Amino acid sequence: MRAPTAVPAVIPALANLLLGGLWTLSVFAGWGLAAFCGDGEALDACMDRLTVVATLSGLFAIAAATGTVGGLLPPVIRRYPEKSLILVAVATGSWLIALGVLYVGGLVGR
Repeated sequence: MRAPTAVPAVIPALANLLLGGLWTLSVFAGWGLAAFCGDGEALDACMDRLTVVATLSGLFAIAAATGTVGGLLPPVIRRYPEKSLILVAVATGSWLIALGVLYVGGLVGR
């Protein structure tokens, strides 16, 4: 039997960077406006709604970004290097929640 191998923290951290990029483009590059505004809705009302949704989503995104950066710190700097995979996993969950809040909030107000 093969011994279980540990997943390096860099792999999920890169996934977090991709999720963070998706969130950033959705909020700041207009992807959210393109996806959730249209079909006769007034642009000002849609932008106001998406501002509230992006703010709520941003709370989770801040936690996720902090966890991602903390997971990427070199082991010499961190006090407990073995905990980095847990930190990165929590950050992944936070990114998914941030994107979920953005998506559901965009759809609910439609």
